[in-house]
Order: sequence, then C-alpha cells, then structure tokens
Amino acid sequence: MSHDDLRRAGFKDRTRVADARERLLAAVSPHERTERLALEAADGRALAETVTAARDVPGYDRAAMDGYAVRAEDTFGASGRSPTVLRLVAADDGGDESDETPVNPGEAVRVHTGSELPDGADAVVMVEQTERVGDEVEVFDALAEGENVGDADEDVAEGQSLYDTGHRLRPSDLGLLKSVGVREVETYERPRVAVIPTGEELVQRDPEPGQVVETNGLTVSKLVERWGGDASYRDVVTDDEAALREAVESNLDHDVVVTTGGSSVGERDLTYEVVDDLGEVFVHGVALKPGHPVALGAVDGTAVVMLPGYPVACVINAVQFLRPAVKRAGHLPDDPFPTREATLARKVPSEPGVRTFARVRTETSDDGEGLEATPTRASGSGILSSVALADGWVVVPEEREGLEAGATVAVENWEWSA
Repeated sequence: MSHDDLRRAGFKDRTRVADARERLLAAVSPHERTERLALEAADGRALAETVTAARDVPGYDRAAMDGYAVRAEDTFGASGRSPTVLRLVAADDGGDESDETPVNPGEAVRVHTGSELPDGADAVVMVEQTERVGDEVEVFDALAEGENVGDADEDVAEGQSLYDTGHRLRPSDLGLLKSVGVREVETYERPRVAVIPTGEELVQRDPEPGQVVETNGLTVSKLVERWGGDASYRDVVTDDEAALREAVESNLDHDVVVTTGGSSVGERDLTYEVVDDLGEVFVHGVALKPGHPVALGAVDGTAVVMLPGYPVACVINAVQFLRPAVKRAGHLPDDPFPTREATLARKVPSEPGVRTFARVRTETSDDGEGLEATPTRASGSGILSSVALADGWVVVPEEREGLEAGATVAVENWEWSA
C-alpha cells in the first residue's frame, strides 16, 4: 500500500503487540563494546565476563556463637549432672583471646561470634552451656567436631562460579565481589540510544499560541537511562523530509534510534516515510491503546523506533518496544516490572483484539486490607497527567473486552528503574 493509500485508509490492519516486539528485536543486534570498570562504577552494568571466586570467604574457620573454643573430644560425656571441666587459657577479663592462643587438650579459649577459631580447637560450646569457675570453665554439653563453627568457605568457596556473562550487577553483587578480592570487572558499555523529537510546533520553553513544550524527548531519554542505556537527547527536528533524513542518517552510529512524533498517517507525519525510504518499516500500527500509530523499522542495521507524538501513547509504546530493544542491545535482562494486586474501583472498557493500558492510582481500601485501583482516565493519549499522576497501569489483554469494577487486577509499576 502506498503512503497516500495508507493515509486514506488509516490503521485498519494493526499488528499484535507480541508480534511487533518480535519483529523489532529481530532487528536489534547486541553490541560487543566492553570496558573495564572499578566496582564502584559498575552498579547496573552487564558483565562481559564470567566471575569466579579467587579465595574463600571468610577465609578462616570462625565461631558461630559466643562461648568457648574447645576440642570436641574433650567434651565427650559432658552433661548437666556431670560437666567436663576445662582449663581456661589466657583469660583476661572475659576478652577474646582466640586470635593468639592455641587450644591444647583439656583447654578452652573464650570466643565471640565471628571470632577466628584458634589453632587446636574444632568446636565452640555456647556460653549458655557453661559456667566459669575461676580459671576453669564447666561444660554441660557434649559437642561434635565442627559444632557451632563456620567453615572458612562458609560464605564463598575458592573457585566457586559467581556470575555469568550478561548478569546485571546489583549493589549486593558488588559487595560480594569485593569480599572475594575483585576490584574491577569487564562490562558491556551502555547501549547508545539517539532520541530525536520531531514536530514543527515543538519548543523547549515558553510556548506561544499554537506551540507545544517538548516533553517526549526528555521523558524517553530519562527512561532509556533508567533501563541501562546512554541517551543522546537531540534537538527538535521540524516536519521536513530533508531534515528528518539528515537526523536519522547522522545517528546511525547508535545502537537504537528513536523518534517521537510523525509516526501516524497525517500530512505532516513524515518520519515513517523517511525511514522506509532509507531502509525498511516492518511494523506500522499496533493493536495497542492508547498509542496504536507506532512504527518500527531499521536502517543500515540500526533499529529505529518511531513513537507517537501524543505523550501517553509515546510513553506506553516506549515501554513496550523501546525498552526491550535497549535491553537486547546492551546484553541486559528484560525482567518484568513489579506488580501489586488491587481491586478495580471502576469499570475499564477495552476493544477486543487490542491490548489496553489503563492508568490507575492506588490507595488503601476502606477496610484497610488491600489496595484499590482507580483509573485516572479511561481514554485519551494526549493527557500526560494521566500517566504522570498515576501509580502504574493495568493491562487489559487482547482477548478481554474490558474489566468490571471489583475485579482483582495487577497494577504494573512501569517506572521501576530496572
């Protein structure tokens, strides 16, 4: 169908969301650029190497309880009625002498939780099972070898595989790596994403009548950064074929190019035409609401995501298509967003065969036992506040024709920074 025919026909045939995403991801190649980073700078980065432990952690046998380090065989037969009496070695005001004092047969050394087990000892009797009498300690419990002792490799064993290539590092991972002696890691560079806002009516500030403040590019850029990418937020490009062509071509050195606006079928919607002339548009129009006029394509091996200009449609399509593209380009896991269960306060209508995103606010229900989700707006893709003032959205799948009030729903926290 020609572009003129498409404008006259509109979006009668729309691609299902899952199919559109699959076509896009087939056009995204994970980059192979890596860099070596100190642990302090590696939070959120994807590993480009496997990491194994170079040493045991904690690296020494340690007391798992407050008490006395002993030789287990010295306690055999000990009981409440017939305690074993051991000589307390190097006792000094109840202090911990375990670092320097060995344990010989018939001896005990005071230790605290986490103390290194002294030479000669192989068990720790809990302080509750003892009684100190001068320079001796009575033991009321028979111990087995290793009882109340943490092994040198209790936390991590030398040679243990910790993380595989592609693992996205979290703060707890960094702490574990530091504990095994790792100071630097090889990581994939952040995927590079060019964000190009389009529209002759857009200005960055102080709009006059007929002008609109540019928000989509800013929003999308910050979302890209939350998703682990490096966003290049470009200047506004007017609705001109030559200008749009130059903007796309000059950013093909990025892993993904994303435009905002110009993706529909109006006279000034030129972006998809430019991309189709330069490369290929393989999706134009998705069975999604609000925001079906999204286009997906590729030019010279670089994926191009063409988002609608209406703010809500732009955000929803960015989450559904740009996010997985960024994740794939950067070797990052495309984990699902966290959800919270809530009761729907009002009915949410939807069209069969179309995936609908209902923005909702949540608050504690009147009985205090759960959450209630109230739609901020049932329709309208140009009302930015319906997203910005929401706590998440409820997804109505294609096979459903709306959701009734009182239904139990999952509220998706799409702004979670992961």
